[in-house]
Amino acid sequence: MDLHLLIDNLTNPALLFFFLGVIAVQLKSDLNIPENSAKFISLYLLLSIGFKGGQELSHSNFNAEILWSLLFGIFLAVVVPIYTYFVLRIKFSVENAGAIAAAYGSVSAVTFVTTISFLEMEQIAFSGHMVAVMALMEAPSIMIGLLLITIFNKHKKEITGIAPKKVLHHALTNGSVLLIIGSLVIGFFASEAQAEGIKPFTTDIFKGFLAVFLLDMGITSGRKLSDFIKKGWFAVLFAIVIPIINGVIVAIVSGGFVTGEGNRLLFAILAASASYIAVPAAMKLAAPKANPSLYISMALAITFPFNITLGMPLYLYIIHLS
Repeated sequence: MDLHLLIDNLTNPALLFFFLGVIAVQLKSDLNIPENSAKFISLYLLLSIGFKGGQELSHSNFNAEILWSLLFGIFLAVVVPIYTYFVLRIKFSVENAGAIAAAYGSVSAVTFVTTISFLEMEQIAFSGHMVAVMALMEAPSIMIGLLLITIFNKHKKEITGIAPKKVLHHALTNGSVLLIIGSLVIGFFASEAQAEGIKPFTTDIFKGFLAVFLLDMGITSGRKLSDFIKKGWFAVLFAIVIPIINGVIVAIVSGGFVTGEGNRLLFAILAASASYIAVPAAMKLAAPKANPSLYISMALAITFPFNITLGMPLYLYIIHLS
């Protein structure tokens, strides 16, 4: 692995703010980001990346690569939950396995945004249509997770809250999904002059807000880390090994139809990341017996830090080799 890339990533100010949040929790500091402020920043990040992605997409010609990228994203969102479910059944119940599988089949918008910041830092180009790929990967994995729970649960009559139409509607209208799709469409139709008018908001302050948001993510991760470790070695290994497997395979396979290492890295990180926003919201509604402290902690306290520290340089190294 290129040590320059690894050092650049680990010394990224935004990432260091994440570690500051973790350290603050360990020191029992009262450092905290107000909930409303954290929510606003997360909405801003999604709006910004969606709008900029729409702008990039408007300058691109719809071609075979874009079509294959969209189809491949949906394919991953279906296949990853299926195979990970059977791995998870070694140790977990049907409900927990289905919920965790859905989380790892879905994506983390924050990991995606952090990767874009990493690409910009390294001056590696990427395409706007990857934002659309990310948005399309949310709903399928949720539906597959719930389908697996329904099929394999031996006490189907005891399952409450599983209404496919209601869950699908919730997955598609989830705030993060709706905002990034909406921002993508708005960015697509906005002219260059109109986009330039709000550039100070959508671009210039982006990295500053990302740093504050990762500080909040560090605080949240630090609080969940101790409880999660108590879940056992299997959960810890799964939260690290499965992302590596998914990320490395996609980093290699994507080279067959994707041009540009930036797009390939984004695909790898989408495959390796796990949702801790959209999926928990849907599972709380549809699979109340699944343990939220399990799948949220795995995605947020282990997989997320791994991907934004070691994962990105690892997948980029694999892309350079292939």
